Amino acid sequence: MRSLRRLGNAQRGPDEVSRNPAPTIALLRATGLVRPTIEYGVVTGSKGKGSTTAITAKLLEHLGHKVGMITSPHLVSFRERIRVNGRAIPEADFIRITSELAPEIDAIEATLVAPQYFSPQGIFLAIGLKWFAEQGVNAVVLEVGRGGRYDDMAVVPNRLALITPIMLEHTQQLGSTLERIAWHKAGIIKANSYAYSVPQATEVLEVLQREADSVGAEFTWIAPMDMGHYLGPTENGLRMRLGRYGDVELSLMGRYQVENATLAVIGAGNMHGRLQGIPHGSPEYVEAIRAGLADVRWPGRLHKLQDSPAIYVDGVTTIIAARSVLQTLDDIRYSPPLITIAATPVDRDYAGVYRVLGPASDALILTENNISPNVRFPEPDVALAAARGTNEDVSYAPNLSAALDMAKAKAGPDGTILIAAAQPVVGEAMQLWGLSFEQI
Repeated sequence: MRSLRRLGNAQRGPDEVSRNPAPTIALLRATGLVRPTIEYGVVTGSKGKGSTTAITAKLLEHLGHKVGMITSPHLVSFRERIRVNGRAIPEADFIRITSELAPEIDAIEATLVAPQYFSPQGIFLAIGLKWFAEQGVNAVVLEVGRGGRYDDMAVVPNRLALITPIMLEHTQQLGSTLERIAWHKAGIIKANSYAYSVPQATEVLEVLQREADSVGAEFTWIAPMDMGHYLGPTENGLRMRLGRYGDVELSLMGRYQVENATLAVIGAGNMHGRLQGIPHGSPEYVEAIRAGLADVRWPGRLHKLQDSPAIYVDGVTTIIAARSVLQTLDDIRYSPPLITIAATPVDRDYAGVYRVLGPASDALILTENNISPNVRFPEPDVALAAARGTNEDVSYAPNLSAALDMAKAKAGPDGTILIAAAQPVVGEAMQLWGLSFEQI
């Protein structure tokens, strides 16, 4: 296949100009990979969409379904993006299916002219759908990569759309206003389907409602009073109170996961209602939901890497995420000093993230990596200038390994190190600790 090589020359810019899922649609039609017997759910948003996807899939699994899931990006292996009941696609199956799809992909790609290209996300989707069919999957949950309207993951005929918090992000590709970004995200809402959203800004809800009305979809936003309520931390996550499910345990840390879990419970219930299985109103259904919440695993979200010093890693690239992770550290009563390693991309409000992390930390270390060509970081002098004034001890390290050496020297054996970083840096941390996630 030539598609991945072509990507390097693809035009960057607004998604409505530079992204076109038509090649993916053509591939799915040519191969018959979209099955009418399968229920599809698609998740978008600016924060929490990966967690919501993972929780929804785990709940459906506990309700007795065989569940395919595609997420992005990965932490250690690209095969983590494609899972069935939490198991990553084996390397042999990935290679075999890619080879089987290659002739169709190349035939479609041969018809494209610059700057068109075959999106890698579309290829991952096709590989995943083919493997899901082989595995007898009856429910599929997909996380979009960035927006929604022009995202290859959203070309499936999903009857469920889940929308996590929407905020300013990827402004170069999605637009500079909340309304425009919401318009991109709203593209996952399909005709005669169901869409659910967590509480949003008024202008976001208006965009989502207009989209739903235009395609004849039923849109519901969860009022704050109907969200789950955080009760406190546990050793491996948190306790929350959620309607008829009572006081439940969620095996993910962070108060923000309560919001994700509430949305996922509603989404899983919606998909389950169109599938055969445990009756909705039964005690067995309630117990399955409770068990699923306690069983979900989603690495890289306030993930503890070691003790002495305690080292946590979390995907923090926004002001809201920075505030949330600090709140969670307070909840679990971390041991000071707190040394924070921050790696915030240039297309996010990195100065704002520094303003949140800096005052709460005893030292702030800025770093970056070059693992992903699509994730760029501010130049060291620019980053340092933005961070100075937020903390008396601000420094820069050229990579995560060097940053960790500096942080360990400052934290000592009894302190705490927080790696608050973009996903490629989170993945790099997992690799430094030799972790793998074949099964979640």
